[in-house]
Amino acid sequence: MVGLTTPWKLYDSLIAGVSDDVIVTDYCLGTRWSYLEAECGMGVSFTLRGGAKRTVKHDLRGMRLREVAELAKSWRFEEASIGVAALNAWYARRELTDAIGATYDETVDLPDGSIRKTDAFELYRHEIAAKGDAKVTVIGHFPHVERIAEYAELTVLERNPHGDDLPDPACEYLIPEQDYLFMTGVTIINKTAPRLLALADGVETIMVGPSVVMSPILFEYGVDMLAGSVVADPEKTRFAVKTGADQFFGEALQMCSARAR
Repeated sequence: MVGLTTPWKLYDSLIAGVSDDVIVTDYCLGTRWSYLEAECGMGVSFTLRGGAKRTVKHDLRGMRLREVAELAKSWRFEEASIGVAALNAWYARRELTDAIGATYDETVDLPDGSIRKTDAFELYRHEIAAKGDAKVTVIGHFPHVERIAEYAELTVLERNPHGDDLPDPACEYLIPEQDYLFMTGVTIINKTAPRLLALADGVETIMVGPSVVMSPILFEYGVDMLAGSVVADPEKTRFAVKTGADQFFGEALQMCSARAR
């Protein structure tokens, strides 16, 4: 694991890996999701609201992709959402995800219904269950996350907790004692990822969701699995982002996962 001498090191490493001669052609900050399209392809991210005062007021089209990717460091979370989408426009491409051994979605029959084969929680189910008393923390209240409690000691951390969730500052106390950590890719947008990865040193760590930057650089910072997506259909992605349509996975995006080697 690369030492995080500064929290920005992770971001700078990701940004430095983006080509400097690729131009942004289109982007949209949607109500739920965002996309950015460049000459190399399209990337997506969750749209996170709030943060600092808006600083970028000009059109990003025609700018260099690497320059727009630097917005991932913005404390205005809408800008950071576009920056992460820019990172994925570069990294979440089949030619690059193939190179890191990614596997792609395929529906399979499971006890709780039809779930994607590359659903990270299901990929780890048998391994976690086999431990008998594994401790699992999930950053972000994912749909159906409660199913983990059937076979492990589950803690869910949320910025706005509900039910049995704990507030996210509990990460400082809980994560070092866990066996597994599942963390939403939104932690890259809100800048909590570096600290969470530092706390998870020695903990099996999986990053989950469309905002996960599908780059092997994250393996160097302690991530054991990337469970994100690649754009399967740009037209449907544009429609889903602009309309807030729910038909995002399977039609617009293709879920994929890759493990550290």
